[in-house]
Order: sequence, then C-alpha cells, then structure tokens
Amino acid sequence: MAAHYDLVVIGTGTAASVAAFRCRAAGWTVAVVDHRPFGGTCALRGCDPKKVLVGAAESLDQVRRLRGKGVSGGVPAVDWGELMAFKRSFTEPVPGRRQEGYAAKGIDTFRGRARFCDASALEVAGQRLQARFILIAAGAVPVHLGIPGEEHLANSADFLDLDDLPARIVLVGGGYIAAEFSHIAARAGARVTILQKGRRALRQFDPDLVALYLDKSATLGIDFRFGAEVKAVEKRGNGYRVSVTADDGAAAIEADLVVHAAGRIPDIDPLDLEAGGVERHGGRLKLNEFMQSVSNPTVYAAGDAAAKGPPLTPVASHDAKIVAANMLEGNRQRPNYLGVPSVVFAVPPLARVGLLEEEAKEQNLRFQVKHDKTSAWYSARRVAEDCAGYKTLVEEGTERILGAHLIGPHAEEVINIFGLAIRSGLTADQLRSAIFGYPTGASDIASML
Repeated sequence: MAAHYDLVVIGTGTAASVAAFRCRAAGWTVAVVDHRPFGGTCALRGCDPKKVLVGAAESLDQVRRLRGKGVSGGVPAVDWGELMAFKRSFTEPVPGRRQEGYAAKGIDTFRGRARFCDASALEVAGQRLQARFILIAAGAVPVHLGIPGEEHLANSADFLDLDDLPARIVLVGGGYIAAEFSHIAARAGARVTILQKGRRALRQFDPDLVALYLDKSATLGIDFRFGAEVKAVEKRGNGYRVSVTADDGAAAIEADLVVHAAGRIPDIDPLDLEAGGVERHGGRLKLNEFMQSVSNPTVYAAGDAAAKGPPLTPVASHDAKIVAANMLEGNRQRPNYLGVPSVVFAVPPLARVGLLEEEAKEQNLRFQVKHDKTSAWYSARRVAEDCAGYKTLVEEGTERILGAHLIGPHAEEVINIFGLAIRSGLTADQLRSAIFGYPTGASDIASML
C-alpha cells in the first residue's frame, strides 16, 4: 500500500530541509528520503568539516608567518588524528539531530535510494510514496572521468575523513576542491601534486589574483601542473601510480592517495527520471524559471541537483525558499543570484562577487578597474601575509559596482559587503562614504574603490 504525502523531498541537505520545514509549517504532510546519513553534503562532507580543517591550517600558517615578529617557542605542527577527532565532533551529531528535527515537526523519514515509479510516485526500499509534489534536492556527485582505474580515486568526503594524512597526495583537477585541500594537506606536511587538464586554475576567479594564489601555493611546495591529462590510475602495493600526458611528454607520478577534484554534477542518474516523465539535458534537469520540471509539473528541484545557480550552500537555501513558495502559492517567484559571493578557502582565502573583468568586457560595459597588491597594507602586513590583493570593477556613469575580487586576510568576510552592495544597488560612492570599524578588513574598502 502506498503512503500519501503533499510533498516528498529527495535529500536531507540544506535545500531539502529548508523546503521540507517550510511546507510542513504550512500544514502539508511531508516526507524526506536519503540513502546517506541525514544532513547533506555541507554539514557532513563539505563546507563545515572542510572549514574546521582550514582553521587548523590558518592557525599554523599565522604562527609560522609571525615567528621572529613576536612569536617564538617550539615549531608548530598539525596533529592529524586530533584534528579529525575535532572535526568529527561537528559532523557525527548531525544525522541524529536532523532525524530528531524532522520527527519533532512531524516529517516522516525514509532511508534508501529513491526511484520514480511514475509521474507522482517514488519507490524507496520497497515502499511506494505517492505525492502531490516531489522535490529533487539530492545534491551532487563527482563527475565521471572515464579513465582506467577511476575506481581508485578518493572523493572529497574520503579526504575529509582520513584517519591518517598520506605523505604523497595527487589531486586530479584544479578547481575549488584542489585549491582548498592542497593548502590544508601541504601545511600538514604532505607532498601535493595538482594535475589540471586545462591551462588555468580556478577559471571562475580573477586570473590576476589566481596568479597570487599560485605563487603562494608554490612556496608551500605544491606542484601545480597544467595541461596534464590523467590517462590511468594503477594500484601499486599500498600506493598508486598516476599516468599523465602533458606538453613535455608522458610521466608517471607515485602517490599514496589520489583525490578526484575535477568537478561535480547533479546526483540524478539513479532516480529513473524517465519513469517519472522528468526530462533532462545532458547531466542537468530541464527546469523552467520557477525551478519546476518542464515535462512534469509535479516535480521541482533545488540546490546542486537543480544546477541553476552557483553550487553554494546559501544558494541551496535560496532555491529552497523559492521552490517552497511556488509549491505552496503557485508559480510566482524566480531565483535571483545577483551578488552571490563565492570563496575558495585556501590560506589566505580567494573571493569574488559579480562580474569578472572578461565578463564585463563581453557585455560591452564601460567600467573602471582598480587593481593592486596589498601585502604592504596594514591589514596584511600586521599578520605578515605577503599574498594579498584586490580588483574592483565600477561602471562609468552609474558608479555601480560590477565586480569585486579579493585575496588575503579576511577576504572571505569583506567580500560579503561587496555582495550586499551589488545585490542592493549601492554605488561605489555610497560604499566609500560608509564608516567602518578600524582597523578591520572592511576599513580597506574605500581604498579599493
């Protein structure tokens, strides 16, 4: 016999939970489904545990930078086992708390892989769930690389749960995951190689500031190789051999751990979308402007599974609020991703919001660019950080802030002020006239404009 609900949500991460709680608060009957521990990527396998590890790397880095400048004593080091225990103090309680939270609100929970039976029903572990609406908020998974030995690659969740840090680590791909994990691992004592098939790292970020990040990475001993295509990964005893081709020929790299860092795609393949009449294009769902399936009006999507906006936790929450409103009240709201900041939590962090310089040129906008290294500014010099800089784009005539790009101390916080300005339509002059606490990272903003 089928169980009937107003809404069944596939996933238990940020997007899933926000939508489920909102619809339940409106009086709907709601169920959530997940084949993994409840909590989703951010809380269990992504941003939250990663930032715990980054915190240790930041602390270690600052102590090392300030040695001889008032800081002395023994040589600091990361105790990986203690760090993992600290990280797990954040992640291990999450599934139980999420389960309790659902139960407290009267939301039913099901464990297992969800698959469409028809346009308005799912099958989970032999149970049929009938629904007025179905929300796909299943998150994302590593993209399939199609190389021999791909099964030997660890994923980001594996890295974030290592009991011991391997001595030699290879990261396949040069995006967020590689940038962040390499800075953690290198500061903890590992020898790190990054294999990037393309000619640029972190293409979503300003290339001038990425160059500063790469210079910093080189000082840590991180070996960043561009134009490096991985051909195969072989298991060799307790380690691995990674076969690579590049402009200078073929090479083989020995590693104790090989990590997939080459991008992620919506986790929708196991859902049997065809049975539900849910169309897709390539690896993405075909959605309308209201986050609704174009072929099955019963189905909506949010977060990484929707792949409409940047793959960020705040975007997942934003999507969920939009989708919940549209399911409850009818299709009226559309997502707005204007002024969404994005941060690479390397040490120091790299951040952006708004347009890249090349994007502004492609739109034929007229704008002024301010760009400089800021390692000599007080905010960087007081912590002996030599990797710091900014670039801002301001439209001529309107004084609209088109884009802001930062690297250095507190970049991950200061970028939010630029994001607020872009989203709220504040001008460069209005930001320059603001009075910020001093000395803080935000007090540098006027000088960047």
